[in-house]
Amino acid sequence: MYAIVDIETTGSHPQGNGITEIAIVLHNGNEVEGRFETLVNPGYKIPPYVAQLTGISNDMVEAARPFEDHAYKIFNLLNNRIFVAHNVNFDYSFVKYYLRAAGYDWNPKKLCTLKLSRKAFPGMHKYGLGHICRALDIQVSNRHRAGGDADATALLFGKIVTEGGDKLIKEFLKKENREQILPPNLPAEQVNNLPYTPGVYYFHDEKGKVIYTGKAKILKKRVVSHFTGLNTSKKRQDFLRDIFSVTFKECPTEFTACLLESVEIKRLWPVHNISQKRFEHRYGIYTFDDARGYRRLAIDKKRKYFEPVLSFNLFTDAHRMLWKMVKEHELHPSLCFLDRTTTTSGNFPEVEVYNSRVETALTSMQSQMGTFAIFEPAAFSNKHACVLVENGKFYGMGEIPENLNFMQVDQLKRFVTQYPENEVITSMIKSFVQKFPARVVDLS
Repeated sequence: MYAIVDIETTGSHPQGNGITEIAIVLHNGNEVEGRFETLVNPGYKIPPYVAQLTGISNDMVEAARPFEDHAYKIFNLLNNRIFVAHNVNFDYSFVKYYLRAAGYDWNPKKLCTLKLSRKAFPGMHKYGLGHICRALDIQVSNRHRAGGDADATALLFGKIVTEGGDKLIKEFLKKENREQILPPNLPAEQVNNLPYTPGVYYFHDEKGKVIYTGKAKILKKRVVSHFTGLNTSKKRQDFLRDIFSVTFKECPTEFTACLLESVEIKRLWPVHNISQKRFEHRYGIYTFDDARGYRRLAIDKKRKYFEPVLSFNLFTDAHRMLWKMVKEHELHPSLCFLDRTTTTSGNFPEVEVYNSRVETALTSMQSQMGTFAIFEPAAFSNKHACVLVENGKFYGMGEIPENLNFMQVDQLKRFVTQYPENEVITSMIKSFVQKFPARVVDLS
């Protein structure tokens, strides 16, 4: 009925690593009924620290046969049995990967003795194989070798069955039970307690640091989706191994969750978030005072510590906007670096007059960018989500009562939490306004 498995490998993920040893203990739910153990030539060099931990050296596996030579026997031992291991997804990912490479289609049901132990023996300090075996007085011989660890896991499995494990096993084997796919260090109750609402979720490492944040239309469904599928890359395996807890913040709508996610990525800079860290507009219109006192406007590439008055992805967009400001407000092209011909200061307007024109141009530009609010019905309440934009700048967001009968900016701010703006948010708001103009109220 069960195949209790342990493997030793050259690394933490199947792609780019190999199995050095595999042991399979066949168990009928009451007792051991068969056993298989062999060294495997991994096809990769064993790193020194792995060799020191397991005692398996490159010389030991040099004469061993590769996995594909054992695949037929391993497949027949595992086929039609429930696959059992301590931290099952690690062992499963390797065995699945190499059986598939050998041409075998194998999709077993799985049981994780680490997760079963949490249920059968609550209150333990740690549930690693060594810790749980010491706590339960299970003798482990030949630790960190496939045979020794598989035998210890079989003894642990027997104790789990004795502690009412039949009921637990049935629960874990139900298709709807999600605990089998969760990372080994993530408590199942945290996932079970996630709501079915929009929001932002945070994965934390062992020290509580946020290592990833994401947005969701439905929090529980989105979080669980991270753990489905068989992506065997090192990046994903490291990611799953680093997750020790999950927290969340509910949002009234999916759009506000998108905005909050962007705010939090910029604030927390989680190590496993990548995409929004790369997003930035490449050009900006900057303003500064020159030595003669003239207020200058100029297009330049984005600078880390200088904030432009406007940002653009393309130089041509910035160039077009600056020329528009020059023509509409009688600014001097040379003072905006649009005319490179030599011009003496005698041809320029008076400093005060010109600077006043520049200020008028900037004010006009901001007013044209608009002050407005985006209103959406909240997903799970009778309130409305409100995203407030003031003079073209994202101000913040919040929830307002359904029967709100005023549309003044200062009054809306009572219900809105202010957040820092970034270019991802600016782009998202612009796209949303273009897609859903009926949800936008002009407050200019």
